[in-house]
Amino acid sequence: MEKIIGKRIQEFRKKKGMTQEELSEVIDISPHYLSALERGIYNIKLETLVKILNCLDCSADEVFCDVVNKSCAVTSSRLSERLEALPAEEQERILAVVDTMINNVKK
Repeated sequence: MEKIIGKRIQEFRKKKGMTQEELSEVIDISPHYLSALERGIYNIKLETLVKILNCLDCSADEVFCDVVNKSCAVTSSRLSERLEALPAEEQERILAVVDTMINNVKK
């Protein structure tokens, strides 16, 4: 679980365009410690996690979506946001593909 959470933090950090050094300086931890957190070497302290989430402008749901059973809501929300940004015709095309995939799983 630590590796999954660490990887998520790393993804959000990179998405934000920050280096480990920059993030670690803002949240007042060492770059070595942040690197270890991102690799899943250490368990993350709650206080450190909150600082990271706030600095990276991401939610706990986004970071824990791979390890918490209720992650479907986050995934659905992210998918919905991405779909809404597309033209209506593309939305329908994608929904048709998803419907086909869901029907194949049910068989």
